[in-house]
Amino acid sequence: MAFDNIKLEKGLYTTGKSFTKALEELDPSENYKGTSLEGLDAYERQLKRFDIKVSGSNSDPVSKFFATTDSAALFPEYISRAVQLGMTDNNKVERIVATTTEIDSMDYRSVSTGNLAADFALSEVDEGEELPELTIKLNDNLTTLKKHGKMLVSSYEAIKFQKLDLFTAVLKHIGTYIANSEFEQAVAAIVAHENIKSFAIQSSNLDFVDIVNVWATFAPYNMTSLVMNSNSLARLLLMNEFRDSYAGLDSHATGNMITPFGAELFTSKDLPNNTVLAFDKNCTLEKVQAGGVLTEFDKLIDRQLERATISTIVGFSTIYGDAATVLKPAGE
Repeated sequence: MAFDNIKLEKGLYTTGKSFTKALEELDPSENYKGTSLEGLDAYERQLKRFDIKVSGSNSDPVSKFFATTDSAALFPEYISRAVQLGMTDNNKVERIVATTTEIDSMDYRSVSTGNLAADFALSEVDEGEELPELTIKLNDNLTTLKKHGKMLVSSYEAIKFQKLDLFTAVLKHIGTYIANSEFEQAVAAIVAHENIKSFAIQSSNLDFVDIVNVWATFAPYNMTSLVMNSNSLARLLLMNEFRDSYAGLDSHATGNMITPFGAELFTSKDLPNNTVLAFDKNCTLEKVQAGGVLTEFDKLIDRQLERATISTIVGFSTIYGDAATVLKPAGE
């Protein structure tokens, strides 16, 4: 079936697959190798079919999507992709999770493997003796899934003449909000784990020696990530260890900050002052995702933008809780 003969309708959003995957089954991209359409996916070919330009100074107005009933079916996918762009541009979560699991239900139970340091402690096994066991079992509790999103509060009449390039910028900001909300959820999941290690800072304020002490006890893990609020991060960067002349020269020349032991720095508004979360991103978190960006496709296709929601549903399971350490003020 040629891409310009496909009947577009709401049913493509209810197949259990993404809209683009449903389109790809009707119009496989592999059929376009060696043609001028090579490199476009099935959705992008539909934009070309209806001559809809979604970016650049010559982008079309929002109303271009609603020129026909077929092209109107493309609008929810445009919304989802624009929001996903904002999430991708600002996605800290993907830089701190070990793996992402896609599910198609609201119930998910991850696995538990205990304590990495104990389970994988180096030990010699004499001939004839049994090898040490590693027990893998289902977690006792389901992974908590949460919805993050925004509701569009605008009539179609208010935006139909706005250029898609501008509307994309607004939608990308929604994606940024969702990405930041997911990151705070991930941080909370690590901090709440029962096996997380906890230390008190040695003085009234965070000092470099506190970071060193945590790093020294991190084996067999690697301290890859540090999370703190913006005030604590500012204090960290003003320490003499990060104001060294060579560090400053490199920072001014490349824009890359020197960080403690090469760990990547993140900020979280939910962590108190003088509190630092340190962890190994390679074995701490599993992200659980129920689909991608969810839109109310029926409302959007029918131009009922007001009170149409855009959201994601995600949860986080801690793989090895002892791969994380939290530094807290003394007495907490």
